[in-house]
Parts: sequence; structure tokens; C-alpha cells
Amino acid sequence: MTSRPRVLVADDHHAMLDSLVQMLSSECEVVATVSDGLSAVTLAARLQPDLVVLDIAMPGLNGIAAAARLKEIGSKARIVFVTNLHDREFAQEALAFGNVGFVAKHRLVADLLLAIRTVLAGQSFVSPFGAV
Repeated sequence: MTSRPRVLVADDHHAMLDSLVQMLSSECEVVATVSDGLSAVTLAARLQPDLVVLDIAMPGLNGIAAAARLKEIGSKARIVFVTNLHDREFAQEALAFGNVGFVAKHRLVADLLLAIRTVLAGQSFVSPFGAV
């Protein structure tokens, strides 16, 4: 991809949302930030980002449900999930969507940009389990 990928970011914790935007700004154009899954779906349908970064645990519509809705509406956006709930069961549920990223929040600095590059290249990425 020659231009910077357009990214929508969804996380219900404002400090985490700010951190994600700061990390992404070096390589991506952040087109919107939201604090819930329903807003993520609504804005992604309108803005057509290349990538959506979704917190898994959000009120109302969680990240997994938001990704399912995006797929239902035909969104072409790639998905990177971020979560404090880093276990194999959540990773397997997330990976069922195809080429996605699954990044543990305690590994954001090490893994987020690598996950985005990997997912945009058409592959899946999962933060190492048990790594801190």
C-alpha cells in the first residue's frame, strides 16, 4: 500500500483510545475514533476505512459482534482486535473472521504496528501468549 492506511479506532477507555491514536499516527491516517461497537460499524460503513481497530470488551456491541456486523454489511476493512482478555478462546473466536490481528493490550508497543502491517498484507497476527 503506497499511501497511509485509513484507520478507524474503537475503544471505550479514553486514555487507551488516545494511546492507540498516538501509536497509529506514525504509519496510519486515523479517520475516526469511537467508544462503542455500534458507532464503529456505523462510521465504518460511511467512511470505508482500510482497517478497523476494535477493543473486544466494549459496552453495547462488543468488538467481536462489531466485526460480525462489518462482515454482514460487506465492509472490506481489515480488523485488528485489541484486548486485555488475552486467551486462546478469544483469539480463536477473533481468527474465525479470517485475516485479522489479535493484540494483547500489554503488548501494544511491541505488536500493534506489526499486526497492522501483517493484516494489511493479507495474513493473521496473534500476540504471543504468556509474553509480557
